Amino acid sequence: MLRVAVLTVSDKGSRGEREDESGRVIRETVSAIKGEVVAYRIVPDEKDQIAQALVEWADSGLADLIVTTGGTGIAPRDVTPEATRAILDRELPGVAEAMRAESLKKTPRAMLSRALAGTRRGAIILNLPGSPRAVRECLDVVLPILPHAVEMLQGRPSDHS
Repeated sequence: MLRVAVLTVSDKGSRGEREDESGRVIRETVSAIKGEVVAYRIVPDEKDQIAQALVEWADSGLADLIVTTGGTGIAPRDVTPEATRAILDRELPGVAEAMRAESLKKTPRAMLSRALAGTRRGAIILNLPGSPRAVRECLDVVLPILPHAVEMLQGRPSDHS
């Protein structure tokens, strides 16, 4: 069972002015890899609040996978990648590249995504866009490798075939 934490980054969502559809899609989609959502939070587009949640969940060992949604574009308040990069131990550029490549098949706007993927302690952290459709597209690409990646990161026996 993969323990998953979901962090929605949205000014309007944090004020209760918008329903969190992307967070719902993440919760539904990770069930395909037997993921159990162990934590969920909505924060505004503020670097310190984003970073604080990521550090809390990764350093406590609460989650194997931390998935953010929102704040990955180029708008002035889009700061999720900066907050994430500041706390990562290592980046996983291939994961972010794979998500962008898949999204580019659907829209040229995908090249504006600044989403990151990386590790902190025993957790993999994924930044996803804020659109529910894009969340599903990106997760569908990376879900098959996540259980293996977590096993490797945590030093557990794994099938490397």
